[in-house]
Amino acid sequence: MARVRKDPRHRAREAALQILYQWDLARRDIVKTAGTFFDLQWPNTDPPGDDLRAFATALARDTTERLDEIDPLIAETAERWRPERMAILDRLILRMAICEMLRDVTTPPAVVINEALELARTFTTEESVKFINGMLDAIRKKIETRTPR
Repeated sequence: MARVRKDPRHRAREAALQILYQWDLARRDIVKTAGTFFDLQWPNTDPPGDDLRAFATALARDTTERLDEIDPLIAETAERWRPERMAILDRLILRMAICEMLRDVTTPPAVVINEALELARTFTTEESVKFINGMLDAIRKKIETRTPR
């Protein structure tokens, strides 16, 4: 059976999520965490390209740098659920997608949400996929109200 090649941007988002997961557990410098991931834990024998590595590292770094802006959006949208009480992967996927919606106005929100849902399908449960979809759609509306594209 032929191996399906994933879109490089999707693969970079997968890597960013894995970097964020390691960062969340250890709370080490995010750039060092990314370096460790790519140097020691890259899941393929082929080294990642510079574009993939740069995109994943920047997305993970930007996500951690914007937590003061991202987490309040999550908290106000998920009534009675603070981000730190959510399942770790749900929280990280939400944070990363929100960061991407805030920082990259060239990527349509529908693309960002779809990518987040694909990550959720790969790494979490069907219930999480539904939760993330509802959360990101509501947050997208809040972001668009604040800063029209």
